[in-house]
Amino acid sequence: MKTVFKSILNTLPRPWLIKVSYLVRPIIAFALKGNTYTDPIDGKSFRKFLPYGYGKQRENALSPSTLSLERHRLMWLFLKDETDFFTSTKKLKTLHIAPEQCFLDIFKKQQNLEYITSDLESPIADVKADICDLPFKESEFDVVFCNHVLEHIPDDKKAMQELYRVLKPGGLGIFQIPQDLSRATTFEDNTITDKKERAKIFGQYDHVRVYGKDYFDKLRAVGFKVDEVDYTKKIAPEKREQFCLMKHEILPVCYK
Repeated sequence: MKTVFKSILNTLPRPWLIKVSYLVRPIIAFALKGNTYTDPIDGKSFRKFLPYGYGKQRENALSPSTLSLERHRLMWLFLKDETDFFTSTKKLKTLHIAPEQCFLDIFKKQQNLEYITSDLESPIADVKADICDLPFKESEFDVVFCNHVLEHIPDDKKAMQELYRVLKPGGLGIFQIPQDLSRATTFEDNTITDKKERAKIFGQYDHVRVYGKDYFDKLRAVGFKVDEVDYTKKIAPEKREQFCLMKHEILPVCYK
């Protein structure tokens, strides 16, 4: 039964996972209540987190309460401790591409944000739009989030240019991607079309590339100033374990 549940959880398309989660999340969260691991986004603790991942699954990856993954919890901690995103007295116009469910309700309720979400397919996005042709003005947003999207986009340079275009001078962007830091350069091959083969090579059936260390330079090439932030170095080992973070995950923190 446990194996079947894992299989279903990890093969559901994201829009369906979002819909199903509203029904089953409270039940799972109640069943896993405990004191071993804590989701810093909502402060709730559990005896274990759920496994997650295509192929080989990561243990204690998915929070039972917010459905956050390691990358979401890391970004949350960075925003809370290193920026004024939650405390700014200025209204921050914020664009969130492919909004993550773990952030959506919290960001919407923030009085200091004018929060707009956009995606081509997501059922929880406000504006249906192609990331390569965003329907927003130049220099419109103080903050732009776009996480685990670019690896799906054939013309990622065009997408990066659009993210740069809509960000205000001095604005902040966080653009996380799955990244293989053992690779110097990004690998892509559009002749690979079989879904199983794509999953094997790119890590997921709908990914079109594996980003290497040169990802940061790709962002710089379109104009961004990029800080390669290993924020886990600032977090005590016992807290990394408690929050179920991925050690040495890099946050691409971008400025215009």
